[in-house]
Amino acid sequence: MSEDFSQLVHLSDSGSVDASRASTRDRQLLGLDREALAARMVEAGEPAWRGKQLEEALYHQWITELSEITTLPKPLRQRLAAEGWVVGRPKIIRVFQSIDGTERYLVEGRSRDDLNGVAETVETVWMPEGDDGESGDGSDADAPGTLDDCHPERTQRIEGPAVAGALDLASETWKSISCAEGDWPHRRWRATLCISSQVGCAVNCQFCLTAKLGFQRNLSAGEIAGQVLAVFDRHGIEVGRDRVNLVFMGMGEPFLNYDNFMAAVRLLVREVGLSPQRMTVSTSGIVPGIERFAAEPAEFRPKLAISLNAPNDTIRGEIMPINRKWPIQAVVDAVRQVKLRPRERITFEYVLLGGVTDRPEDAREVARLIRRTGLPAKVNLIAWNPGPGISFTTPKPEAVDAFRRALADAKIPTYVRKPRGRDIYAACGQLKRTVEG
Repeated sequence: MSEDFSQLVHLSDSGSVDASRASTRDRQLLGLDREALAARMVEAGEPAWRGKQLEEALYHQWITELSEITTLPKPLRQRLAAEGWVVGRPKIIRVFQSIDGTERYLVEGRSRDDLNGVAETVETVWMPEGDDGESGDGSDADAPGTLDDCHPERTQRIEGPAVAGALDLASETWKSISCAEGDWPHRRWRATLCISSQVGCAVNCQFCLTAKLGFQRNLSAGEIAGQVLAVFDRHGIEVGRDRVNLVFMGMGEPFLNYDNFMAAVRLLVREVGLSPQRMTVSTSGIVPGIERFAAEPAEFRPKLAISLNAPNDTIRGEIMPINRKWPIQAVVDAVRQVKLRPRERITFEYVLLGGVTDRPEDAREVARLIRRTGLPAKVNLIAWNPGPGISFTTPKPEAVDAFRRALADAKIPTYVRKPRGRDIYAACGQLKRTVEG
């Protein structure tokens, strides 16, 4: 198998691949931080504090049209529009709903004009109640969620008389509650949102549907953060009350779009008000990216997950060609540079491929590998999610359980991620912009 690793060395590709499209993207306000917004206003002959008004409109009020930012004078809005400025928030153009409550979105970033009339989409996945991927990672993200039954300031109204009742998301049943007169039940979310960082992917993992798209382009910081805002807006999320975990595990390899990925994280932390301890980034093992990540200040650093997926370099090199450039030991050495927070663990993601990586001897080898790292770590097991044109098989439930028990017997914290949205191609490894049923 011949592999082209030329794209894998570019950790910041925001200027090279997309230079021909940069002029339109630079006219998008979403993606600019508070300092850049203030500078834009000064350039327009306005006071710097107008930038704060823009920040509030974009990142707190989630306004999508420049004309609707009424805190700005109408002549200023008209002048910005005449200069080609737009809010530029990505649009959800299609929704697929699973029987388990998961939603997969086709999200359109740049306008059709940017792409010669072709609508280009990435995928974002909303998982009510999550998939247990954050369990045991040592942060506040794995704390149990609750239902905020009565919240008069911001409610989700239920048709019918004002009777006590709220949807229990875990069991999908109604439970009795007691609300003050005039209050309506309000659903407080505990969910996980899976975000994309690239259109397609260059890493070419053999078990992943996204690999079949190849690498098309990097997403901008605004396109990455904008996925979060679009979905939050759809579900009426209240930052600071609802417990939503963000996982950068959608389409693409975040560390091959490092600058834009981290710029998006900073926007989400500084401007939107999210906690980096409720964020996890997964990498296939891009060593230079991990080394840069290790130098990030804790106040902006998400938790780290490594896609291990094999017990040794031989098998991993066959199913993840990236291993030929950066083998397991090189990845582990880079991860050791990350200064973990108290109680924080590194997550090793492990996709179980039937008859390939799910055997008892594989479990024993993985246990030895994890112990040798000396890292505070946990393992997430993922039963492979099938996709057309890929020849692997999903492991039997008893093989998954035996693998989990083998790691647990070796005193390694191990969790099995629940498959979410398999029926709509929303599960791990299935994101390929599938539109047919």
